[in-house]
Amino acid sequence: MNSLFSSAGNAFGGLLSIIWLIIVIWAIVKVAKSGASSLAKVLWIAALIVFPLIGLIVWLLFGPKG
Repeated sequence: MNSLFSSAGNAFGGLLSIIWLIIVIWAIVKVAKSGASSLAKVLWIAALIVFPLIGLIVWLLFGPKG
């Protein structure tokens, strides 16, 4: 019975990881298409890659709009 719950937990964790990856990739694309300077784009993308959770939160709050 434990292996059933373990498999379900692994599948759920894998699904969350895929969703998180999609969100981070979406944020990177939004940064790349924004009107920010090239340096700002590079810094935001680096932050999103190196610190995905914190980078995404900070980008949502302070990142380039549009």
